[in-house]
Amino acid sequence: MRLDRLQPLGRALMLPIAVLPAAGMLLRLGQPDLLDIAFVAGAGQAIFAHLGLLFAIGVAVGLARENHGAAGLAGAVAFLVTTEGAKTLLQVPPEALAAFQDQAAKDLAAAAYVTTQLSKLSIPAGILSGIAGGMLYNRFANISLPEYLAFFAGRRFVPIIAGFVGLFGALLFGLGFPWLAGGIDTLSRWVVDAGALGLFVYGTLNRLLVVTGLHHILNNLAWFIIGDYHGVTGDLKRYYAGDPTAGAFMAGYFPVMMFGLPAACLAMYRSARPERRKAVGGMLFSLALTAFLTGITEPIEFTFMFLAPALYAVHAVLTGLSAVLMNALGVKLGFGFSAGLFDYVLGFGLSTRPLMLIPVGLAYFALYYGIFRFCIIRFDLKTPGREPEEALVAQADGEDTSRAGGFVGALGGATNFLRIDACMTRLRLELVDPARIDEPRLRALGAKGIVRPGGNALQVVLGPIADQVAGEIRDAVRSAGMAPAPVAATPPAAAAPAAAKAAATSPDESAGILAALGGDANIRSLSVRANRLLVDLVHPDRADEPALATFGVRGVTRSPAGTLHVLLPPTATGWAAKLAREDA
Repeated sequence: MRLDRLQPLGRALMLPIAVLPAAGMLLRLGQPDLLDIAFVAGAGQAIFAHLGLLFAIGVAVGLARENHGAAGLAGAVAFLVTTEGAKTLLQVPPEALAAFQDQAAKDLAAAAYVTTQLSKLSIPAGILSGIAGGMLYNRFANISLPEYLAFFAGRRFVPIIAGFVGLFGALLFGLGFPWLAGGIDTLSRWVVDAGALGLFVYGTLNRLLVVTGLHHILNNLAWFIIGDYHGVTGDLKRYYAGDPTAGAFMAGYFPVMMFGLPAACLAMYRSARPERRKAVGGMLFSLALTAFLTGITEPIEFTFMFLAPALYAVHAVLTGLSAVLMNALGVKLGFGFSAGLFDYVLGFGLSTRPLMLIPVGLAYFALYYGIFRFCIIRFDLKTPGREPEEALVAQADGEDTSRAGGFVGALGGATNFLRIDACMTRLRLELVDPARIDEPRLRALGAKGIVRPGGNALQVVLGPIADQVAGEIRDAVRSAGMAPAPVAATPPAAAAPAAAKAAATSPDESAGILAALGGDANIRSLSVRANRLLVDLVHPDRADEPALATFGVRGVTRSPAGTLHVLLPPTATGWAAKLAREDA
């Protein structure tokens, strides 16, 4: 399987995870050992209690084209039908009701039993419901129905069909609960029984998967599924529920993120050429401080990930060893966001032996500094401040006064975008032609790394500003898309062939567009993606671009795979959707 096929899921999982810092902060601040305000703690607990629903909504929105809210509604509908339907199918064992005599008490006990049991699977149910909601939106958002049912067509149809899909989820989780729960219990026992080996493999794999962005999938397994504490599952959820054994899958990150990687920044600064230290010092200090306070480390990791893969492999192994060491010392730490100072202080009262982080962290600081300083000097790694002079000049020439405009230009122009998204630290893009990007210019604009998962996917590592930059790029592309179509430069009478002329007089614009694309027989497939048509043609050379321009098309781009990307005018929504329906 190509890695880019999994990219949308990894990106979508970040949307519901983004609420966890608020949940953890509210829950902790309301505890008796802090502010002792019950309703604040209750507010935080409410988020943890409904994570399944939040995953259903967030994953669906993250997977849907244009991140449309109708997909989130569909995910919520699928989740509610799945969970509530499964409750009626789940069998309550007699021993769960043996202590109760009257029927009312038995009914309450049965309801409590099924709710508690299904809560263990709420996040897997939420993720599956979200995947269903997003896929259904992408498939049926433009569906047409007979006129007497037209009110339920298009996006309104998506939550309706999601409800029926949720019935299959109810059957799966209701009738299949014993096998699903048994499988998760077996997995949990295997991971726990693996002890140091399991923690080492998890910590190492987590860092190795950062390059693909798929570490979020691995984290969801450890943080939300493994283990059980009074019906609460997952290392992160159990930690905030007060489980003294929870935190093993999070504690190992603290020495690396708060001490190790900031030490790597110091080593890079000390290894920079003396005349360049002042120029790179501010950037490295900012990266180190961000890692120490918040636990966001990807911008640091991407400064050496591709430059020295072996050094990055050592970093991944040291992360795995940190998890083993902290567990061997009996240290249990947790976080709602990441392994930084803010979460360390906030969770101090819930942690086990939290002060042990200081000596372990100082040891990791010295270890990372020594390893990085040696490798940079010994192998002459071109870390920040050690780049060749010509590379520095190229970066300076790539600067742009408008940040959004600079990124749009460096990423191939407004017509090169298929999808613009962001997670915590990186832009996650789908481009018409990824080869059109200007990497030196992107780095001059602040990119810490470029990842090419495959296909049309591209990731640009920026750090915490990624989501803000993504919004600015969307606005810039949208503004560019509102420009008038370039029709006046080429008179229709001179430019358009016979097919387009006939189409211009046709009351149905879609027929003219089909003619300009070489006729219906020339189209293998056609779909609408945001503000463009994606057309796969039998004979691409038969597409008549001047004829398409007479219908207000703003541009035509041909991808390396041969797909034609037709950039639509703002008024084209109706006939574009009709074309897609006719082709389907």
